[in-house]
Amino acid sequence: MLAQVDTDFQEQITNTFEDLSNGVFSSEPESLQNWRKEAFSAFMDLGFPTIKNEDWKYTNVKPYLKSNFTIIPNLQEIQNGIPAKTENFFGKELSAYTVYVVNGKINFEKSNVPDTNSVRIQEISESYATDGFLSRLKCKRDYSINPFLALNNALFTQGIYIEVEKNFQLDKPIHLVHLSDLDQEYFQLAKNVVIARQGSHFELIESVENTGHNNFFRNASTEILVEPNATFNHYKLQKGSENIRMVEHTEVEQQADSQYNNYTFTFPGYQFVRNNLNLALTGSNIESHMYGLYLTGGKQLVDNHTLVDHQQPHCESNQLYKGIMMDKSRAVFNGKVYVHPIAQITNAFQQNNNILFSDNASVYSKPQLEIFADDVKCSHGSTIGQLDPEALFYLRARGISESEGRSLLVNAFAFDVAEKIENPEIRELLENEISKTMTGVEY
Repeated sequence: MLAQVDTDFQEQITNTFEDLSNGVFSSEPESLQNWRKEAFSAFMDLGFPTIKNEDWKYTNVKPYLKSNFTIIPNLQEIQNGIPAKTENFFGKELSAYTVYVVNGKINFEKSNVPDTNSVRIQEISESYATDGFLSRLKCKRDYSINPFLALNNALFTQGIYIEVEKNFQLDKPIHLVHLSDLDQEYFQLAKNVVIARQGSHFELIESVENTGHNNFFRNASTEILVEPNATFNHYKLQKGSENIRMVEHTEVEQQADSQYNNYTFTFPGYQFVRNNLNLALTGSNIESHMYGLYLTGGKQLVDNHTLVDHQQPHCESNQLYKGIMMDKSRAVFNGKVYVHPIAQITNAFQQNNNILFSDNASVYSKPQLEIFADDVKCSHGSTIGQLDPEALFYLRARGISESEGRSLLVNAFAFDVAEKIENPEIRELLENEISKTMTGVEY
């Protein structure tokens, strides 16, 4: 079932699991060891996804797995990598508590962590005894639609645990900067757990950069719990080296009266990005907002898959994703809203709009609704097109050049997502990046 990768990588996956099971994993709780074994068995049965899998129909991962990857890098190289090269990562200028995660390990010497006992930031391996941690880690997941998650659960040895205590409001965002600076082809498996306790309020920014010269494949998953009356704003800023390939799986559980806002912005750079974002609304009076912009270039492939699972009544979810495809790039949007029979008085909105800026670019859009309740207000829509010639003519008739007119229309299209960002500093950063990216682009 692992025919997509070469024999050496197949053997390395198997040998790594056996070595870790006899070493690092043997000191973990028995229930966690059994959970890992189930995940590994599922992955070996499934293998990496192919285009025969409906959820990966337009995303062929085989080309991105053809490297001489190392799963567990040389420990000496990791030690030599600290302090990390930190000159280049997107969002460095933001005012935030910056936490450098170098090759999967926190570099506390370089990092600026909040000076309070109300925020806990630590290695995931140090967190197993934390209240409710293992139950969060071992939530049941459907591996059949994402074998990468099965592999992650089976083999992860790295990751970060963040917990914000009850009723605490952090004064500025935490910026997790995931850095790789190895001289090896690195296949990273990282697991993060984030818990926003009851009544808390905070923001988390994530950036990924590879300062090494070889290919870096990041297979990461994040488990998030947003407790009652908590608010959590989550930003993913995806811009970096072309030798980065990334699959990010995010699972969010929201409890009653909570709010979760996700902002995912992808710019030209990474070779391949797959974002899986799943929200489970397990209480009433919940708000969920998911905003995405993918501005793709070169031969880049960006795939956004979302699922909002309405399990209780009186909840609202909102999805707005927009894409601008240039050059020979490709993009995929697949969004689903599922409303259970008990989830009456549900308000769910989903919209995906795309502009093709090149005859060689392509996009595949598939919004979906599955509704089993009758007292709901749900809608979805999708558009794929080019710039409106009438709007361009209108601008040119008022003395604006054709290139300036195109830039204005594209910026207006993209800024419709950026303006949803509550944090003005992050919003300005992204608006400037959109303008910079589109400057001088031919249509």
